[in-house]
Amino acid sequence: MLSIPTSRGEHFDGIGTITAVRRLLEYGWDKDTPPLTHARRILFRLLAEDDDPEYLFELGKGYVDEDLARRSRRILREAAAAALAQAGYEGDPRLRGAARRILERVTSYLRSPLAQKPFVRVGNQHVLAAEATPPSIHMLFMLAYMPLFRNEHHDAMAAIYQHLAQPLPRQELIQIIGKKPVAQPQLVLGDMLPNKNTADEDVAFAITWLELMARLGYLRRNENWSKLYDRFLDDRDAQGVWHPHKGMSAVRSSNPFLWPLYPLEDHLAGDERWTDVTFRLGLIGRLSGRTIELV
Repeated sequence: MLSIPTSRGEHFDGIGTITAVRRLLEYGWDKDTPPLTHARRILFRLLAEDDDPEYLFELGKGYVDEDLARRSRRILREAAAAALAQAGYEGDPRLRGAARRILERVTSYLRSPLAQKPFVRVGNQHVLAAEATPPSIHMLFMLAYMPLFRNEHHDAMAAIYQHLAQPLPRQELIQIIGKKPVAQPQLVLGDMLPNKNTADEDVAFAITWLELMARLGYLRRNENWSKLYDRFLDDRDAQGVWHPHKGMSAVRSSNPFLWPLYPLEDHLAGDERWTDVTFRLGLIGRLSGRTIELV
């Protein structure tokens, strides 16, 4: 459901349904086109918190660990909610119900003492407490496309902002699920874009983070993110086209969460190397309320 092409595979081989839906939406496909309407029923079904074996996709190959299965369902539920929100189903009661349950679970954690010290020692390593439920990148994308829902839960959105603006812990994101240590790369425990060095290391992720923060209404509230955005703007030429701060290589990223978003160009050669980032910079400006100057 969330798989992406391997480095050795063709560009569109082995794509999971949720990932494919989000990619098509980024291309501008309408939610009522046949491929997206066919996927819609599955995505809505994933929102349901039931145990019908016909719809437990990740259990079809004989999952026996209930804790791991529960983790898988939570990830799929949040990712499906993000895709449906991006498709424009904010007003659907099924999505709103799922979003409310997801938000309540996260805000309960953020307002608890555990959020201040989420790591516990297990053996010789520090891991995220089993009860910790910080926001995931999928949840943030879901909220980004639900502006009315965000307005209805402004207190929770304020708590999420405080969480995202805090320094990112140095510990690796591992959580004990059942009896097994499991990586939790989808969870967000703080500021993922703290400085320009982080931005330069992965420009595609930096731009994605800034766009996400702009959609959530957080960009203008955070001085550091605003400065990093301005720094990207300073790297545009006289025609308004962005170029790398250093070198002339096309921007690439190995972050799997970016595949539905970047790059949208078929080829990263010639002037097409700068199209995606230039477009996103303009989009971020519009989302954050800045005046867009047409060149």
